[in-house]
Amino acid sequence: MFHTTCPGEDQKDETHFHIAISCIAESLKTQIISRSYDEVAIFFFNTREKKNLQDLNGVFVFNVAERDHLDRPTARLIKEFDCIEESFMREIGSQYGIVPGSRENSLYNALWVAQALLRKGSIKTADKRILLFTNEDDPFGRLQGAAKADMTRTTLQRAKDAQDLGISIELLPLSRPDEEFNVLIFYADLIGLDGEDLALFMPSAGQRLEDMKDQLRKRMFTKRIIRRITFHIVSGMSIELNTYALIRPTVPGAITWLDSVTNRPLKIERSLICEDTGALIQEPPKRFKPYRSDNVKFSMDEISEIKRISPGQLRLLGFKPLSCLKDYHNLRPSTFVYPSDKEVVGSTCVFLALHRSMLRLKRFAVAFYGSSSHSQLVALVAQDEITRDGGQIELPGMHMIYLPYSDDIRDEEEIFPDTEDDAPRADENQIKKAAALIKRIDMKDFSVCHFANPALQRHYAVLQALALEEDNIPEIIDETLPDEEGLARPSVVKAIEEFKLSVYGDNYDEESDHLGKEKVGQASRKRKDIADNAAKDYDWADLADKGQLKNLTVADLKTYLNAHNLPVTGKKEALISRILTHMGK
Repeated sequence: MFHTTCPGEDQKDETHFHIAISCIAESLKTQIISRSYDEVAIFFFNTREKKNLQDLNGVFVFNVAERDHLDRPTARLIKEFDCIEESFMREIGSQYGIVPGSRENSLYNALWVAQALLRKGSIKTADKRILLFTNEDDPFGRLQGAAKADMTRTTLQRAKDAQDLGISIELLPLSRPDEEFNVLIFYADLIGLDGEDLALFMPSAGQRLEDMKDQLRKRMFTKRIIRRITFHIVSGMSIELNTYALIRPTVPGAITWLDSVTNRPLKIERSLICEDTGALIQEPPKRFKPYRSDNVKFSMDEISEIKRISPGQLRLLGFKPLSCLKDYHNLRPSTFVYPSDKEVVGSTCVFLALHRSMLRLKRFAVAFYGSSSHSQLVALVAQDEITRDGGQIELPGMHMIYLPYSDDIRDEEEIFPDTEDDAPRADENQIKKAAALIKRIDMKDFSVCHFANPALQRHYAVLQALALEEDNIPEIIDETLPDEEGLARPSVVKAIEEFKLSVYGDNYDEESDHLGKEKVGQASRKRKDIADNAAKDYDWADLADKGQLKNLTVADLKTYLNAHNLPVTGKKEALISRILTHMGK
């Protein structure tokens, strides 16, 4: 581990020990953000010193040697682990494997210590794993005869006992530059590899090592139920459904204000004080809505009652063919629904019958979904179960797609020229060059899941630098930026130039095009000055006080809005309300 080297990213030789330490450190840094509730233990085997509760030789537990439970990843643990390379040989030491004439089996002892630590883990721990880093494909290679067979048998039995307890063992092999790690000698039997898995193991293991060194900082969320809703199918028949969010926006998180002296979170309280008397107002606040010249007051309870439209239930209206559901109907991420028999027994049976019929007839259900303050039509689209290699990939259920209102759908705006000759039309050569350009810069196997949020990654990098007291912030690669190297390829540059030549011709001057854009900017500023002068023709404050804004035309109202850079969309009442709000009336 200390003498075997391989070229790193900067083409400098790195020892296998350094690679293993780097992978573990990066994994710990990622776990703090993605799964802070995970519990970990780090230990070395084939060591000179021993440190474990079982007092077994050749095993040194780094972080939980004095305790029988695991640690959660913390900044302190990472800072201590980052210094392990400097002090390892001095404080822990290494010895070469299992030597002849000795009955000490350090690999057997390591599996025993790992099993004991994982058995003492949290009750909520669902996934228990042992990640084994090694560059020795034959741990008993120096032994012969009965001694080797006996140690091999006992070690495999210890691994099987751990797996019977629900502990998975994952091997991360480190190959030598001149010799590939041969998993067939021993470790294929230890981790249970055979058939196709055996052929694909080494390529996947190498990729996993690379992924551990360059992991994505990503917050992981459990699939929790958003809410339970009642689904009314027909009169007298209702079932219970659980709803799940499959996509949710990820944000840096809320800011917690701390006291400068005690460093404890501050509690924020809000009190209302009368402006005239300075007394503390005990009654709940009221809100008002201006109507003509009066203010209509509402209590908070009255506002909540006014906003209440539906008790928050799902009611079936009918069915439509799947062809009627268009892509643009999906305005926001859908909600996954699945039946629950917790409150209404038989919900699963009814749901499955409806689900199978919808799949067979290729129909989707139209339903009314009313929340307390917002109601709309939704489409329930059945999803069949998808399995691969004996495992379930997609769960059977339904996706609840929120359908748009008629007001939400916008027609395409088409500009009709005065004469048919003015309409710009692409000729065959331009179409051919455009197709060639698109073919050159086409992104193969594109998926939004391959791109991380650069702002969020930088936020996590800053947090890491502050917590670990690092001098430099880790470099963040913005994968959303254009691929300059790819666009600079000769074939792409040639396709771009040919397309520009086909559209603009030989006499195209980019500088004159920029001057034209500046003239357009001057024209828009000139229109703004005209709107400002037109707005000065009225005494807007006097018109507002006398309630005479409604006597003006929509064009006159828009002159005020344009002069003050306010939106000009909406009906006349909305324009008047916007002007009054801007004037503080």
